[in-house]
Amino acid sequence: MGIHDIRSTRRAFLGGAGLVIGVALSPRAFAAAISKGTQAGGPPEARALNAFVHVAPDDTVTILSKHIEFGQGPFTGLATLVAEEMDADWSQMRAAHAPADDAVYKNLAFGLQGTGGSTAIANSYEQMRKAGATARAMLVAAAAAEWGVPAGEIAVAKGRIAHAASSRESGFGAFAEKAAAMPAPENPPLKDPKDFVLIGTDRPKLDTPAKTNGTAVFTIDVTAPNMLVAMVAHPAHFGARVASFDDSAARQVPGVVDVKQVPQGVAVYAETTFAALKGRAALVIDWNLDAAEKRSSDQIYQDYRALFDRNGIEAANRGDVDGAFSAEGITRLESEMVFPFLAHAPMEPLDAVLVRAEDGSIDCYNGSQFPGQDKAAIAEVCGVDPAKVRVSTQLAGGSFGRRAQFGSPYMREAAEVFKASGMTRPVKHLWTREDDVRGGYYRPIYVHSIKGALGADGQIAAWDHRIAGQSIMGKEELDDTVVEGVSDLPYALPNLRVQAHQTKLPVPILWWRSVGHTHTAFAVETFLDELLEKAGKDPVEGRLALLQESPRHVGVLKAVAELAKWGEPLPEGRQRGVAVHKSFGTYVAEIAEVSINEAGAPRVHKVWCAVDCGVAVNPNVIRAQMEGGIGYGLGAVLFDAIDLGEGGKVVQSNFHDYRSLRINEMPQVEVAIVKSTEAPTGVGEPGVPPVGPAVANAWRRLSGAPVRRLPIVGALTA
Repeated sequence: MGIHDIRSTRRAFLGGAGLVIGVALSPRAFAAAISKGTQAGGPPEARALNAFVHVAPDDTVTILSKHIEFGQGPFTGLATLVAEEMDADWSQMRAAHAPADDAVYKNLAFGLQGTGGSTAIANSYEQMRKAGATARAMLVAAAAAEWGVPAGEIAVAKGRIAHAASSRESGFGAFAEKAAAMPAPENPPLKDPKDFVLIGTDRPKLDTPAKTNGTAVFTIDVTAPNMLVAMVAHPAHFGARVASFDDSAARQVPGVVDVKQVPQGVAVYAETTFAALKGRAALVIDWNLDAAEKRSSDQIYQDYRALFDRNGIEAANRGDVDGAFSAEGITRLESEMVFPFLAHAPMEPLDAVLVRAEDGSIDCYNGSQFPGQDKAAIAEVCGVDPAKVRVSTQLAGGSFGRRAQFGSPYMREAAEVFKASGMTRPVKHLWTREDDVRGGYYRPIYVHSIKGALGADGQIAAWDHRIAGQSIMGKEELDDTVVEGVSDLPYALPNLRVQAHQTKLPVPILWWRSVGHTHTAFAVETFLDELLEKAGKDPVEGRLALLQESPRHVGVLKAVAELAKWGEPLPEGRQRGVAVHKSFGTYVAEIAEVSINEAGAPRVHKVWCAVDCGVAVNPNVIRAQMEGGIGYGLGAVLFDAIDLGEGGKVVQSNFHDYRSLRINEMPQVEVAIVKSTEAPTGVGEPGVPPVGPAVANAWRRLSGAPVRRLPIVGALTA
């Protein structure tokens, strides 16, 4: 079952939701003191009408978001769903992070509280609408009881409750306390989509004002009285361990308080960030490299190529691929594509603040994608009851998958550092940009070997595709994240074979924005484009002919071709490329217009994008996510690679050699949202996969050279 198939039941929706005032408010009652930071839950003066909706006396409505807000828009999207069914005015709406509670606030796609896979709106669409409808019904019931009139005679519009016959009117706040005591209705009716007022219209993001005026609080802003700053010295080789260390020079640095060995390296504790940095730099550490990765990236690529001499794990096999390749009159095309490690490089590196209260309980402030898992990790490492750990999720400066770590390895490091300190003072645990870029948890290296066959009639007769790379899920059996986007090709190909060679390396890996689609979309869409060109077919028309069984692919492809006026003459020195791909239940097609710049590299002038993500809850957020995904993906495909040099050390360290797309390099982007009545699907990631192949296809037409290795600019200058 895919995430788009999820339907919340009353049990899943309520799950104790009518009686969660304690869950929502208890962190404030017992939390340790901090100077600056945001505690989970709604405002203390508000009343909880259910697990997700709190109404304050001033009529404001605060939704508790079970999904972290790090720029992708769940605060706004989830608030839109609640406001629609409550008939609230948008000016009333607020949002806050929910407490860590895997039972009450679980992601219905995961079964635990977590953000990822572009599921925030997809798994919450019906749940949050029901939360809003339930809250509305309870407010109406409270007003009816107070006014002594039938509930059916009461109307709600733009945040006002009114009874026309008696000329009485009120805001939500006046009835919040009484409504909180009302029983939740068994099955509150939801609006017919034709009656939507807010869903489907542009709404400004709720978190934008605070982020632009500087009042927004991120983990890096959190402070506590008497707080220490801790930084860990990590090995330069993945898999290395501390053999011995000399901390005498580090302890001489003014402001350094202590030095402790932890499982992940050596931690330096200081009164300031600068002292922690200086102290860490003064450490002398001897590392045991017995279990370390000592190969370079090029050696790993070569080892992966050798795997293609034998069969891998079968991911797809239809028709007779070998027979098609041996048929008379075929034209063969072969390609090898190499994809490097990629770091996520969010603007805010990993960080956390841990504080022990007088009763021995622990408060954690961090940008957590899986707060329940972080809570369990802290409890296990620090040896406390999970019930005595409170995680308050903060706004985060990006993630792109970096903060979504099953098993919470970063939080385990932070907890180990806190435990080793004696837990007598609050500790802010920080990674620097260099720690993050060199710290692993990358998008894995992948090598693709692809063979295609064109029949004498110009039709694609066979496709044979092998992929070598690490399993992100650590599976021995097939990991779908290795082959997604290839094993489920939407194109009508009579003979298809896909195999995976899943490897193991000491380099820790993680999902990167759009996961397996980051490499499979590029491989499929560039190789297909070459086959169509060899067959003398137009890139758009050729794809449409192969997509007749997938109307939503057809819909976005036609929409983007119309948007870009595909087929019209282009300015001299420019070419266009196209790509279409489905990921996370969302269909996206993109066209890129490219020229050759003065350095002989691609210059992307404009990208047209068409997206079908089902019901468009907030078009403003959808457009922003497509634009952001295009910029993020473009930077990666042009410039980014994490390389292991000779001996296995990471070459890159910061934005000077692992660089983002610069503002003068960002193309103009035009987005068309295809109208749909399908259930909403994700938009945080699906804009990323098509931009790389669209640019590469345009580049091949410009230069005559297909792109076989990423990043494009790095391959050109190698």
